[in-house]
Amino acid sequence: MPCCIACNSVNTPERLWYGRSAWRFVLAPLAGLFCLLVAIRRRCYRLGLKRSRRLPVPVIVVGNITLGGTGKTPLVIWLAGWLRQRGYRPGIVARGYGGQARHWPQQVRPDSDPAMVGDEPVLIARRSGCPMAVAPDREAAARALLEHSDCDVIISDDGLQHYALGRDIELAVLDGVRRLGNGWCLPAGPLREPASRLQSVDAVITQGVAGRGEFRMTLVLGDAINLLDGGVKPLAEFSDDSVALAGIGNPARFFAALKQAVGLARLETRVFPDHHAYTEPDSALLPDERPVLMTEKDAVKLQRFARKNFWCVPAHAELDSQLPQRLDKLLRDCIKRLESHDG
Repeated sequence: MPCCIACNSVNTPERLWYGRSAWRFVLAPLAGLFCLLVAIRRRCYRLGLKRSRRLPVPVIVVGNITLGGTGKTPLVIWLAGWLRQRGYRPGIVARGYGGQARHWPQQVRPDSDPAMVGDEPVLIARRSGCPMAVAPDREAAARALLEHSDCDVIISDDGLQHYALGRDIELAVLDGVRRLGNGWCLPAGPLREPASRLQSVDAVITQGVAGRGEFRMTLVLGDAINLLDGGVKPLAEFSDDSVALAGIGNPARFFAALKQAVGLARLETRVFPDHHAYTEPDSALLPDERPVLMTEKDAVKLQRFARKNFWCVPAHAELDSQLPQRLDKLLRDCIKRLESHDG
């Protein structure tokens, strides 16, 4: 059954987590229990009661403490490019959310099937050009990369809470508008971990308006790319009859950026669930002639249903100019620690 939903509908979690729903008080006991379990789990890793496995190369974790899209994927792609410019050979690991592969780890290539390894890994592999592997056990994925490539730095996508993989640098991504929502843990709020967790990371990178001590990240939309023939067209050339499609964590942000870039006051939008596995009936819901603009994450799954009116809109991350200096220092310190340990 097609899963498209109206763009102006707001699901219950959104109202609860980012509004003033009184239901959060009903769910408060569960939120308290969740926070307690999270704290116990983290303490077990810190005390060595649960094993956190270290790698012989630096591990940079990119993640967040809230559910929903914050911009982790564009940051991972930017980070991979920045590392390569600095002379490093980065490899990337991820869980492979939504992937249906029977065996793990799985190597991810630009032409991998999103149904097998997940949509975001395929997007990252295409954009970064770096070796990538996915598995529920990120440490196993990382060791597979080290075995089959010459990686000297590992980036772990959405791995902040995956403590089984030891890390040297933690980067937390925050939505500058929604931030921490109502500030409560799941299920009463959007937090995977208490807000205090941000105090222990090496850098907080905020998409949009950054707070004190945070690094700002801006997502800039590029020219649209046709899914059928690869043609490129500036966004300004699209007209009022265009339709925007998104199946991501925060579709409203993409739609707002698209309206601003195209210069349209109104834009018809179609929303699908995050990580939605598109089918032929879903594709049939979309117009045959009017331009359909979509995110890269949606494009990797709709590629097999591509029509001449399907256009992908890539997003590129621009980072605070102070962040590279911070990362340089963190990496130098990390490499010194590893060399000292080896010695």
